[in-house]
Amino acid sequence: MRILIIDDEAHIRKTTSVTLETLGHECEQTSSGAEALSLMKKNSFDAAFLDLRLGDENGLDLIPKLFVLEPKLNVIVFTAYSSIDSAVEAMRRGAVDYIAKPFTPAQIRQSLARIETNQRLENRVVELESMLSSSEAFSDFSTQEPVMQKLFETATKAAASAATILLLGESGTGKSILARALHRNSPQRDNAFVTVACPSLSRELLESELFGHVRGAFTGAVGETWGKVKAAEGGTLFLDEIGELPLEIQPKLLRLLQEREYERVGDSKPRKANVRVIAATNRRLEDLVKEGKFREDLYYRLNVITVELPPLRQRALDLSSLAQEHLRIFARQSARPIKDFTPAAMAAMQRYSWPGNLRELRNVIERAVILAPGEKIDMNDFPDNLRGSQASGVMIGNRISLEQLEREHIMRIIEVAGSMDEAAQILGIDPATLYRKRKRYSETAEPQTASIATPASTS
Repeated sequence: MRILIIDDEAHIRKTTSVTLETLGHECEQTSSGAEALSLMKKNSFDAAFLDLRLGDENGLDLIPKLFVLEPKLNVIVFTAYSSIDSAVEAMRRGAVDYIAKPFTPAQIRQSLARIETNQRLENRVVELESMLSSSEAFSDFSTQEPVMQKLFETATKAAASAATILLLGESGTGKSILARALHRNSPQRDNAFVTVACPSLSRELLESELFGHVRGAFTGAVGETWGKVKAAEGGTLFLDEIGELPLEIQPKLLRLLQEREYERVGDSKPRKANVRVIAATNRRLEDLVKEGKFREDLYYRLNVITVELPPLRQRALDLSSLAQEHLRIFARQSARPIKDFTPAAMAAMQRYSWPGNLRELRNVIERAVILAPGEKIDMNDFPDNLRGSQASGVMIGNRISLEQLEREHIMRIIEVAGSMDEAAQILGIDPATLYRKRKRYSETAEPQTASIATPASTS
């Protein structure tokens, strides 16, 4: 943790600092309340050791001012003038502990251990709330597919190790869900699970988010920050869409994986990291290596244990149980008396190709639960594209041209993808080619556009 020591006696500050640094924490010292507030405006701290008497100042009066700048600060009051009244008042104002001087290193360790335990519990609550409010509520991973059974067997063995894991699969196949499941079944389960979305930020901001930065490291860096690597200490760092990681950051990630070391942006001091890394991508890293967009040595370092999640169209035996599980969850969440699917609705889902995978299935069923008028979801409660999979006759094996089949598949992928670039990645074609095809399809649009569907036997 990063800890601020606030005491007007130099030898107490030094003794406390040595004790804390021996335990692996980082410290800053100050002798007055004004200096403490000034430091906290520039930097972030996890905890503060606060003396009750700071010259003419009352340390208790400083506590609410500290909370204004750092609401989650853990304040530990330590004093040579201990009393029951002052201890009660310190706790009333928000202190988490109270230590009498002279103190022993064991007392400091015990106090910090309580703080760390509370932080782990808070992180766990946040993680559980996140799971309940997202698709991760549906992650029991029961399956009837032999391929999936083998995959989960590999994942279970990998979870118990400290090895880096690479998750592969199309968008929406459940990579982030599996990453959390790996964390929950790992020795790191009691510590944080921290996600970094690699495509979400510019190179500079992504590097800062990963490793942190010091004040003045770049324009706008008015204070110090600790990055996601520090936040994941003792836990799991999940790098989502690792294929989008900028080349300039890749050597720093390689160093983290190989040497368990990193440096904050603008800082030359190497720091040790104890994190387990799980990475995920919907792209073929081997191809990116050949194109010079991904370091070969980083690829091999990430590719210790690889788990590839199949698309939903290849999980025909699981589709019914997955749909029923989503139905139960959403019906309970929305207090709707929906109990089942009609045979026509289930048949339509079995025929459909699900280009958006599990994410699309979840969205379709959530929508149907909200809109269905009766106790069963019917095919008419589904979106037009899914209903069209039955009416159009555009189905693999039907008497249609390849051009028509390609057209319907491409237009459906464009509908469910987050962007044209993502659609091009899913289809495996150049974005410029995709733009040309979409323009041609729009110019020759038919009165009614049908959607591609795949028979259950081939989904």
